[in-house]
Amino acid sequence: MSLDDHPTVRAVRARSSEPVRDVPVSSELIKDIARRCGADDVGIIEFERAAIAPQRDFIRKVYGRTRSLLAIVCHMNREPVRSPSRSVANEEFHSTYDHVNETARAIVRALDEHGIPACNSVAAFPMEMDLPRIMMVQHKPIAVEAGLGRMGIHRSVIHPKFGSFVLLGTILLGCEVDAHDHPIDYNPCLECKLCVAACPVGAIKPDGGFDFLSCHTHNYHDFLGNFSQWVEKVADAKDARDYRARVPRTETLNIWQSLSFKPGYKAAYCISACPAGEDVIGPFLHDRDAHFSDVVQPLIDKDEFVYVIPDTDAEDTVTRRFPHKKLQHVTSGRHTGSLQAYIFSLSLGFQRGRARGLDFVTHLRFTGTSALDMTVAIKGKDLQVVPGRHVGEAALTITADTQAWLRVQNRDLELADAIAAKLVSYSDEALFAAYMRCFPL
Repeated sequence: MSLDDHPTVRAVRARSSEPVRDVPVSSELIKDIARRCGADDVGIIEFERAAIAPQRDFIRKVYGRTRSLLAIVCHMNREPVRSPSRSVANEEFHSTYDHVNETARAIVRALDEHGIPACNSVAAFPMEMDLPRIMMVQHKPIAVEAGLGRMGIHRSVIHPKFGSFVLLGTILLGCEVDAHDHPIDYNPCLECKLCVAACPVGAIKPDGGFDFLSCHTHNYHDFLGNFSQWVEKVADAKDARDYRARVPRTETLNIWQSLSFKPGYKAAYCISACPAGEDVIGPFLHDRDAHFSDVVQPLIDKDEFVYVIPDTDAEDTVTRRFPHKKLQHVTSGRHTGSLQAYIFSLSLGFQRGRARGLDFVTHLRFTGTSALDMTVAIKGKDLQVVPGRHVGEAALTITADTQAWLRVQNRDLELADAIAAKLVSYSDEALFAAYMRCFPL
């Protein structure tokens, strides 16, 4: 049977003899479909928008036909998110994430019925855990470009109506549209600094700085790295008694709960405390003191475990500001698979408190299978990283075998052993110690 005679081909051709025309699709049609499927707000941008250039290649790996991006917002219920009970708050997060993903799937199905090709990305987890970049579509910059809000100092998107109580999704469209959206002309963030007051690890700085590593280590403790650390502790334990000495009972139960249900965020307090947004701001404007005492103070007062890397700014914050909270020392749990990943991690893990009073330039030279020169300049809370070359006059030089350095970063090799084996060397012991303290493992 020839292709032309196949029943499927004949049926399709009988339905329409019109050729498929590559014309822009109505943006209003797409937005109307998205709203009817459950999105609370929507926006569309072109795939070539300059602001998303860094993620274009990753988006193409999700859906190679992408030509436009549909950003969606689904808002959460505020009071559950504000609850000091993490089980209540996490249920709201997870339920809304499920709703975002279900909404995105419904949009794609509805678009397909209109002959519009589309692919929904994932709102949060699961991610590509086997790849260096686990989040292939980064929703925040897309949402900002689509006019769905601006980034607050807490590094979450604040929607002009729903405030911080939103979760984001993105649908990749295989078509051009006839109109695009643009960022709003103001930031809904009130700069009230309540997120600064509520953060248990001091990750959000009053001057707008952000300590990603401290936030990630605590808030995402039940996600990602903690599980691998737990497995290693199980493998290292000699027997049940030794295991109990290594792992507190609460940690074992946290792992069970994460595997049985879903991992829990430890402290999305920055979102809880935020009074921004037209639908949210009313009580704050009426009585700011009451908002602080009713919403923020219970989060500050909560007796809870706070997960920190030893000898970091986060540990200082808990000890100084929240002495009633219980410190739990952990490692970052991250894996650094390449020099490029190491370079990227420097700005995320930089400890501004540990850098106080420092002012020096470091020249690093990596040798072996992946050779690279780079410059790291530390001047107080400011960090400058220049990959590929040495710049300026160095007070500290570090030479390291690339693979050995990465193993040290991943805690597979003790730094002292790498130094003893002459895989790592440095020109000044005191400055080297200061450098390493600024970037904890």
